[in-house]
Amino acid sequence: MAVMIHSKYGYEPPEWVQADSRLDKWCKDKKRRAKKHGAFCLENKAKAVYQALQGDGFNLEKKGN
Repeated sequence: MAVMIHSKYGYEPPEWVQADSRLDKWCKDKKRRAKKHGAFCLENKAKAVYQALQGDGFNLEKKGN
């Protein structure tokens, strides 16, 4: 039987501990990048919808014709 290692997720085989470590680093980096670039920001989406409704980027009157 493989040696079990105690990690923050419980006792796991060494391969699983390495996989968990890689996934944790990936998630941490993804969150950092999203925060840095303003991804998933509701304020940016609300502005775009407001501008589209005001007709700044789209001509809403001529869409039906």
